[in-house]
Amino acid sequence: MAANMYRVGDYVYFENSSSNPYLIRRIEELNKTANGNVEAKVVCFYRRRDISNSLIMLADKHAKEVEEESETTNEADLTDKQKHQLKHRELFLSRQYESLPATHIRGKCSVALLNETESVLSYLDKEDTFFYSLVYDPSLKTLLADKGEIRVGPRYQADVPDMLVEGELDDREQAKLEVKVWDPDSPLTDRQIDQFLVVARAVGTFARALDCSSSVRQPSLHMSAAAASRDITLFHAMDTLHKHNYDLSSAISVLVPLGGPVLCRDEMEEWSASEASLFEEALEKYGKDFNDIRQDFLPWKSLTSIIEYYYMWKTTDRYVQQKRLKAAEAESKLKQVYIPTYNKPNPNQLSSNSGKPGAVNGAMGASYQAQTSLIGRACESCYATQSHQWYSWGPPNMQCRLCASCWIYWKKYGGLKMPTQTEEEKLSPCQTTEDPRIRTHMSRQATQGTPVRNTGSPKSAVKTRQAFFLHTTCLTKLARQVCKNTLRLRQAARRPFVPINCAAIRAEYADRHCEIVGSPLKIKSTRKPLSCIIGYLEIHPAMKPNVVRSMPSLQTPAAKRMLATPNHSSRSILGKRNYSHHNGLEERSCCISD
Repeated sequence: MAANMYRVGDYVYFENSSSNPYLIRRIEELNKTANGNVEAKVVCFYRRRDISNSLIMLADKHAKEVEEESETTNEADLTDKQKHQLKHRELFLSRQYESLPATHIRGKCSVALLNETESVLSYLDKEDTFFYSLVYDPSLKTLLADKGEIRVGPRYQADVPDMLVEGELDDREQAKLEVKVWDPDSPLTDRQIDQFLVVARAVGTFARALDCSSSVRQPSLHMSAAAASRDITLFHAMDTLHKHNYDLSSAISVLVPLGGPVLCRDEMEEWSASEASLFEEALEKYGKDFNDIRQDFLPWKSLTSIIEYYYMWKTTDRYVQQKRLKAAEAESKLKQVYIPTYNKPNPNQLSSNSGKPGAVNGAMGASYQAQTSLIGRACESCYATQSHQWYSWGPPNMQCRLCASCWIYWKKYGGLKMPTQTEEEKLSPCQTTEDPRIRTHMSRQATQGTPVRNTGSPKSAVKTRQAFFLHTTCLTKLARQVCKNTLRLRQAARRPFVPINCAAIRAEYADRHCEIVGSPLKIKSTRKPLSCIIGYLEIHPAMKPNVVRSMPSLQTPAAKRMLATPNHSSRSILGKRNYSHHNGLEERSCCISD
C-alpha cells in the first residue's frame, strides 16, 4: 500500500513508451482534472543519452575535475563494468516543468545531489538510486554547475588554531581580525541608550518629512515613523554612539549636522513598487536562485541588494499574506495519490518457450514470424540463453532480445548491464585503429542507444549502409551538351539545393533537336588523296633552274648563284605554306582555268 502511494516531492519513474527507458521526474503538484483524472506537475531530469555528445564531453570534464579535488574512491580504481553502469546513474537536473498523467507512474526512485564525501560505489550498491551535479537547459542546450551544492569537505572547513596558554601573546595580525563595533560594558545605562535611539528615530522621521521622494512614498506620518524605526536607523545610531566613545552630547550633534538631519534608508525603501512586483514574480518562478532572478528580471540591481531585500521582504506583512494564500492553495490540492501496480503485458514481450505464440498488442501474423526467428538467440546484454521471459529490443530488423533482468535494467537505467565492445575500447587505455569508419559508426550507434549485435561474426557487428549510384542516360548526357546556356552546370553545382528547371531544359532540347535533324550536314574539307597529288606531279613536272656560269676575272666581281624557285603559291609570313597550297586547291583552280 505504501509503495503505491505517491506524494508531492517523490522521485518517480514515468513510462511514455513501451520500448524506451523510463522518464525520471520529481512530483511538484498533484492536480485533479475536470474529467476526474489526476495529473502530476513534475520537474524533468535527463539522462546522458538525452543530451548531445559535446555536452557529454563537458560533463566528463567536470566529473574529472571533481574527482581530482575529492578524496574519495578514484574512478580509475573502478572496473570497466562499474564505470559503464555508473554513467547510467548520472542525471542532469533541469528547470523545465511538464504535466503527465499519474497513471503512467511505474515506481519510485531516489535522486540526490552528488556528495563529494561519499564514494561513487554507494550509488551502484543501492537500487533505483541516481545522482546529479549539473543543470541542463533544454532550450539553450547548455550545462551549468548546480548552485545549490552542499559545501561539505576539507575545502570548506575553517582552520581552528590552538588555544593560547595563559599569559601567551597573540601573534596574529589584528588588522585582519574582526573589528569591535559595540561594547556591552559601556558607561551608559540601558535607559540612556534607549533614549538616544528614540532621538535617532525622531531625527529619521523629520528627515523623511524634508525629503521629497520619501514624502511621496510615505505620505502619512505613521508610514514615515515606521520607516524611521527600521534596523538601518538603529544601526546607524549605535555605530555613531560607539565611535564617539558613548558620549551622548557629541553623538547627538553628529545626528544633525550643519546640512540637515541624516537620512538612512535600506533596500526596502530604495526599491519601487514595480521592482517589488518583479521580484515577487521572479521568486515565484526561480525560488531562491538569486543569480537567475538578477539575470532575467532585475539586471540593474546588484546581487547583494537582491539578497538583502529578500530577507527584509520576509519581515513584511505581504510575505505573511502570500504564505497564508499558498498554504490555503496547498490545502485544496491533492497531497498524495494511489496508483495500483501496472500488470499489463508489454508489447515487446516475446512468446513463451513452449512455442505457443502470445497475443502481444493484438499481433498474430508477422509478429509471430519475427518472434520465432529470435528463438535461440542470446541476451544482448548478459549473453544469457535461459530466461523465464524474453523481450524484443532495438529495431525490428536487428532481431535482438533481452532477458527479463536486463530488460528491467534497460527500462530503469537506460542502458545495458554489460559494456559493448565499442565501449570497452573507449574505456581501455590502448585503442586499436583497424578501421576508423567501423569504429565511428559503432560509437554513433552506442551513443544513440541502437543495439550492436555481437554474434561472433565481424560482418554482423555493424549495420551496413546500402550503396547506390546515379545512372545517367544517353539523352541526359546529350542534353548537357545541347542546353549548356540554360543548364549552366557550374552555377548549379555551387547551389546544390536550388532545383533545376527541367521543363525548360526539356523544351529547349526538343527545339534544338528539331533544328539539328532538319538542317543538312556540313561536310568539312578533307585533304586530297595521295593518288591525286601523284597525278598532278606527273602532268606538271618540276622545271630545272637555268644556271649562268661565267669565268671569274679581276675586273668583275664574282656573280652570285641565282636559283629559280617555282612559284607554286605565296608563302606566309613565317615562310611556311598555307592551308590551300598544302591541300592542292590552287593547282586545282589552275587546271580549271586552263
